[in-house]
Amino acid sequence: MAHQDLTGVWLGLFSYPAYRRAGNFTATLIETTSTLTGSTSEIWASPPRVGETILAMLLGRRHGHDVRFTKTYEGPERPNHSVEYEGHLTDDFLEIEGRWFIPGNWAGRFLMIRSGGRAIEVAREAFERV
Repeated sequence: MAHQDLTGVWLGLFSYPAYRRAGNFTATLIETTSTLTGSTSEIWASPPRVGETILAMLLGRRHGHDVRFTKTYEGPERPNHSVEYEGHLTDDFLEIEGRWFIPGNWAGRFLMIRSGGRAIEVAREAFERV
């Protein structure tokens, strides 16, 4: 089955500049005429909130195979904290790979895999090796 848009559930990995271990998130995307909306959830990995779930909203666009969106975290501990994502979609519409950045601050890599695509464990090993 060929996918025509990005609507669906995606499993994501992201790297921090100073750490070898990738963080992960789950994204639900909805694409309507090249506009992307959706949400993410991830597990907080740093003290003092280790293990807590963090939610964010997504808003962006897809132009051909180029994907750009802003992830804005929810909650009083991160008001208006946003992260920019720029990536490239594979021809089979199953993976998006690129970089995330906080303007003027720091950046890292990310990989998103459509649920039902390549196994996330295999992707994590390859992602962390680079």
